[in-house]
Amino acid sequence: MDNPGLLFSLAAFAVVIGVLVFVHEFGHYGVARLFGIKVDTFAVGFGREVLGWTDRAGTRWKLGWLPLGGYAKFAGDMNAASQPDPALAALPEDERAALFQFRPLWQRAAVVAAGPAINFLFAILLFTVFFMTWGHEYTPPVVGGVAAESPAAKAGLRAGDRIVAVDGDDVERFEDLVRVVRMNTGTPLSLTVERGTDRLTLRATPRIISGKDRFGSHYSVGMLGMASGRPVVVRRWPVDATVHAVKEVRNITVAMAEGLHQVVTGRRDLTELGGPIKIAQFSGQSAALGLQAFVTFIALISINLGFMNLLPIPMLDGGHLLLYAVEGVRRRPLNPKIQEWAFMSGFALLLTLMLVLTWNDLASAGVWKHLAGLAG
Repeated sequence: MDNPGLLFSLAAFAVVIGVLVFVHEFGHYGVARLFGIKVDTFAVGFGREVLGWTDRAGTRWKLGWLPLGGYAKFAGDMNAASQPDPALAALPEDERAALFQFRPLWQRAAVVAAGPAINFLFAILLFTVFFMTWGHEYTPPVVGGVAAESPAAKAGLRAGDRIVAVDGDDVERFEDLVRVVRMNTGTPLSLTVERGTDRLTLRATPRIISGKDRFGSHYSVGMLGMASGRPVVVRRWPVDATVHAVKEVRNITVAMAEGLHQVVTGRRDLTELGGPIKIAQFSGQSAALGLQAFVTFIALISINLGFMNLLPIPMLDGGHLLLYAVEGVRRRPLNPKIQEWAFMSGFALLLTLMLVLTWNDLASAGVWKHLAGLAG
């Protein structure tokens, strides 16, 4: 299948990022307004304002021309990262009442945590609606076939075996097993298998394979060499759909955490991580596959946005929460100089990471190889 056109991919990317940034920042905004905190600016996108208006509460709602993020800037903040303005201390007490920086610690923490939280809730909502309308498609964890000389065959798996647990974690769907195996880097797995009336414990070590997907993107994944049975589609009632949506979001989040851990510990290469260019590419590809794939992709990116923002890096929501935790233990805020150093370090780290991810994206697109060919 050919890659969709550039304009189509950019439009799909703008929709994905625009929707998810609005959802994320509205989490911050909504809880702040609930506590009576004044919000100066609600922005989707960076750079020059393309469209905007000011509401009756004095908040400027604006759309920037560069759709790579957004922010909710509270009154009294020096910048979009919510660094406090030192001059605030000189304000009269009545003027400080509506400012974020002078609110109780638990309120500030709730406002910050609301952004990532609403991303997870939004993904749960999407999956819930998805399971109620299109239906919840899944495959029972029954082995349909085993390839000769494959890791599954060497482990003793047979067609008809039902896999009920992997490394002690219950398996409800074949997709759960696939997710664990694909993230594996060649370490042995303990499989609990039901074979007729017997329950067995088998050990299998996935083989790492590399290849290209239908759009030409490179990947490396673990493989056991067995086939699944036939998938089933079940339209679920609201409560059941919500329960399964929560499980889906939990499983995806755990997989993201495991993937990040593998990168940090060197078990997975940093080049496998992608940045904005790859997200734009995948946005177009998922949109080209249809509404069902596009909605699923939005849910995945929403989870990713919530997860990444919870990392304890200054400039991110998780970094703010870490500083609030320190403040709670010390019963007083950190020295402003230390906070400034933390934010500058966090900014440098995020900028470096963005450059690395963009480099990976360009390498994946073949840009460096093409330039090397021109130079030669």
